[in-house]
Formats: sequence, structure tokens, C-alpha cells
Amino acid sequence: MLADLSPVIAATTEWLTRAYPASGGALASALCEAQARQAVTVAAWLRYPTATDAALVGMVGPGGSARLDRISGADADAGRDPDDSAWRSWVDEVVASWAACLLTDPALAAGAVAGLAGGDHTRGTAPDFRRLVTPDHRDRQAAALLRHPDLLAPVADLHHTQLLSRLGRGQALIA
Repeated sequence: MLADLSPVIAATTEWLTRAYPASGGALASALCEAQARQAVTVAAWLRYPTATDAALVGMVGPGGSARLDRISGADADAGRDPDDSAWRSWVDEVVASWAACLLTDPALAAGAVAGLAGGDHTRGTAPDFRRLVTPDHRDRQAAALLRHPDLLAPVADLHHTQLLSRLGRGQALIA
């Protein structure tokens, strides 16, 4: 059994960085990917908080990117490599949506990172999510598309309410 979320994190990060690419060269691409990976990691750890949850998603798979592709327009890519379907099957729609929420709302990202404390994934470690929570000017510039609230809204809105519920903020924000 796979108790590691790395395939989901890698595939969902890949999807986000392809759908909302960096502009400005290799350094910008690396900074954009780092931010996406941090957001996806936090989202995945929130979605699958225990080793058992991670093992179960490893057995059944997360569902794939088909709906996300339709929403973002990525399914219109006629020249897509047929081998793309393998990694795309490991994309988790909810994780991508939650990551989009975190990338566009710094306060929510900080709350989500704080919500990981003491969980199975952070036990005995202090992961650094600085690029997600407090991006500097270069980070923001590199990930201009990835952090643009209007561009990410269709993806973020898919499961925003579930993220707020997971973080215990659903009732306060709905009222």
C-alpha cells in the first residue's frame, strides 16, 4: 500500500503549472513550481490527513484531471501527448481546487499551514511553506498567473466551501 501522497502532489503540481505557467525563464518556472508544490502539498495533507487516508487514495486513485481540463480549457489542447493520460490520472481535483484557494488567499494559506500542526504528515518536522504563505516580489512575479484570483476562480470555487469546512471556518464565513 502506498501511504505517500507524492504521486498526487507531483501530478497536481504539474497540472497547475501547465494550466497557469510562469513567465520569465527558468528561474521564474522554478519559483512558480515551488509555490504550486507547496500549495498542493498543504492541500493534499489537509485532504488526506492520515497515513490511512493516503494509502486509500494510493489504492483507488484520486480521479484525474478531466473536469479541471474542461474548466481551464486544457482539454482543447489537440496536440497533447497521449502519454499525458498516465500522470493526469493522478491529479486530484479537490487538492487542485484547495491549492488554488491557498494560492489566491494568503490569510487562508497561513491558516491552512497552521492547521497542519500535529498532524500525521508534520509529526516530528517543521516544514517550510514560506513561498506559499509569504511570497516575496520575485515569487509573485514568477507566479503571476498561478496567483491571479480571477484566473484561478473557476478551479478554486469548485471546492472552496469544503476547504473552509475542513479548516473550521465554514459557519463564520457563510453567515
